[in-house]
Amino acid sequence: MKKLSHLNESGEAHMVDVGNKAITQRVAIAEGRILMQPQTLNMINEGHHKKGDVLGIARIAGIMAAKKTADLIPLCHPLALTRVAIELFPHPEISAIDCRATVETKGQTGVEIEALTAVQITLLTLYDMCKSVDRGMTMTDIRLVEKTGGKSGDWKSRGTARRTPTHEKPK
Repeated sequence: MKKLSHLNESGEAHMVDVGNKAITQRVAIAEGRILMQPQTLNMINEGHHKKGDVLGIARIAGIMAAKKTADLIPLCHPLALTRVAIELFPHPEISAIDCRATVETKGQTGVEIEALTAVQITLLTLYDMCKSVDRGMTMTDIRLVEKTGGKSGDWKSRGTARRTPTHEKPK
């Protein structure tokens, strides 16, 4: 088993030195889902929420979160991100919204944590925007789907038993 990279020989937490790593194109894709009452999803889809464009605000929050990851996760390196894309896919048949975050950089360390943070904060913003009408919403199935670049190479999820979102643009 590999050792944890954020622990030194004495078991103390430290920031990993990436100074000698090659600068490569790095991409990470993460996803997650929020389940809600059908009326809540209808309100979002029809634009009847008194707070405005719920999906647009959540998308911006996810982008901001990816950019601020190093401020939230203690041993994360601050990165110059070259792209953050947040996609939201409403699913009326299961009363849910799927979120997919794609984060890219050219650098010496990966962007998996930035992608996962973007998904979490996007879903949390959806919750915040709609909690007044639906406190029982559930965020679920948050995971890394894929990462490319770097010394460890490319990685793709094997497709665990979780529901894979249907990635179709809303009508």
